[in-house]
Amino acid sequence: MKNLSPKLWIFIAAVLLLPLLSAVEYDEYYIWKTEDRSAQCMDIPEELRLCFNVGYKQMRLPNLLEHETIAEVKQQAGSWVPLVHKACHPGTQVFLCSLFAPVCLERPIQPCRWLCEAVRDSCTPIMEAFGFPWPEMLKCDKFPKVDVCISMNTTNSDDTDNPTGVSSVCPPCDNEMNTDTILEHMCGSEFAIKTKIKEVEIDNLDRKIILQKRRKAVKLGNLNKQELKKLVLYLKNGADCPCQQLENLRNNYLIMGRGVGGQYILTGIHKWDKSSKEFKKALKNLKSHKCPVHESVFK
Repeated sequence: MKNLSPKLWIFIAAVLLLPLLSAVEYDEYYIWKTEDRSAQCMDIPEELRLCFNVGYKQMRLPNLLEHETIAEVKQQAGSWVPLVHKACHPGTQVFLCSLFAPVCLERPIQPCRWLCEAVRDSCTPIMEAFGFPWPEMLKCDKFPKVDVCISMNTTNSDDTDNPTGVSSVCPPCDNEMNTDTILEHMCGSEFAIKTKIKEVEIDNLDRKIILQKRRKAVKLGNLNKQELKKLVLYLKNGADCPCQQLENLRNNYLIMGRGVGGQYILTGIHKWDKSSKEFKKALKNLKSHKCPVHESVFK
């Protein structure tokens, strides 16, 4: 041991002392070692709807999800806009934008683990109602418990009656009659049909939706005509939450869904109202509307 070179002694000392570093010191060392020297700042474009109004004007690229171009960021972030609109947690936008469009500082700052866990716990039931699990890429235990991290800004919330932001209405039923919302629900669905509801049954924690025989395809996706005839939908975890549309069986509805685990899940239900300009505009733009890629985000 006495004949070891000075450089080797320094290396051994570093290895022995590394476990004794505090979490803060280790995180700072890790960030310094992995910092991307080619990182650049840019204005958040208006087309990046998820983060354009998040509270700061410039973002850093590459982001914390390893997206290197703004085109890639816009494509992937677009899939999450409907979740923010569902208001499942007041910190959803802040959390997502800290990853998709991190604030432009000398070093990237990750979201706090508690913020991730709060958003995950509040929003997972809504995501599951649409057939999506909480994705592996947002696993909360990879974010810091302590140290400098992105917390939630609550100063913009005026909702004092419902501080959690969670809607009591079943997520697929909580739909505004406007063009953007309808098209977003279309993008999150594999198929859409015009039909009436015959009856609704409680099936454990779900609601089973049996349709009338007369069904007009608006968007078939991977659904063939034989499957369309046999189609039965499930409102996941919807046994107890309100859904006004499922209580009125006289109306025609635009019903959207997707196949998940051998079942067809209800992802959206709108009253078929041709007197609504927004509804008519959504139907007109359906074929030309470009949807973001969902499969690469919810995995």
